[in-house]
Amino acid sequence: MKLLRTLLGLCFAVAWAEELRISAHCTAMGTTYTIVAYHSDRRTLETAVDEACAEIQRIDSFLSHYRQDSELSRVNREAAQRPVPVSQELFDLLVACQRYSQQSQGAFDITVGPLVKIWGFYRGEGRMPHRAEIRQALSRVGYRKLELDATNRTVRFKVPGMALDPGGIGKGYAVDRVVERLRQLGIRSALISAGGSSIYALGAPPGQPGWKVQIRNPLAPSRTIEEVTLKDESISTSGVYEKYFLWGGRRYAHIFDPRTGYPVQGTLAVSVIAPKTLDSEAWTKPFFILGRKWTQRFKPMGWRVFYCEDKKDRPCAWLP
Repeated sequence: MKLLRTLLGLCFAVAWAEELRISAHCTAMGTTYTIVAYHSDRRTLETAVDEACAEIQRIDSFLSHYRQDSELSRVNREAAQRPVPVSQELFDLLVACQRYSQQSQGAFDITVGPLVKIWGFYRGEGRMPHRAEIRQALSRVGYRKLELDATNRTVRFKVPGMALDPGGIGKGYAVDRVVERLRQLGIRSALISAGGSSIYALGAPPGQPGWKVQIRNPLAPSRTIEEVTLKDESISTSGVYEKYFLWGGRRYAHIFDPRTGYPVQGTLAVSVIAPKTLDSEAWTKPFFILGRKWTQRFKPMGWRVFYCEDKKDRPCAWLP
């Protein structure tokens, strides 16, 4: 455990009201997770952060599509040939994904894997595919082609060549599980960030009303365009600056419309503030694709959306 803590680079400092502060970095699913937490007891902090990083690694072990030995990779290899039994945890997550797909009319879709691959964003920086490649990939994409059998707890692909890609939801799921684990261990003040794009603010730092989180300027990602204060809520952001390539003077980013097979044009970034990180991350993509009008239905739930469009006159604003 001492070696683990050394590798994680834990550090302590006396803070407000005798609180101790700890920070740690864990890498999984191609993302660096950062955890900052406060507590009055040093051992509690050490245990909590070690457990949080262990939880992230556990999720990576079954949800990563970069690991050939993960449960999700096994589904991608075998589900076109037969129904594949899966854990209750993965099954429940896939059920949630289908619900997001239904609610967004297919704008969110975890079966987008074939499109990610032909556009070169799977372990790459992007490429321009031929139209025939896009048509072929589209024939393998669609949440209705994903069969979930609750009785036998199995997953089956209705057509060959399908592939699940958790890139639009995996980080949010991991962040929420870490928050749950920290609460169980007595932590009431923490900020958990997955690569800076999916964040949960647990409680508030000592003496502060909440955690301050910066939203990047999509046209200048090193700069902040907006700052929010969060307490017991999440924020997730999707932007064209994360992964993209230029072709014919146009920017093609990694955010696809699963119904057309093409990257979304006209939207630069979307940030969603919601009670759960799973929700905020999942819905950044449909809002990115479907536009402003879709955010209205979530206003009664207290969600907030910061929307950036590709236009000269005030491109970024909080949606009413």
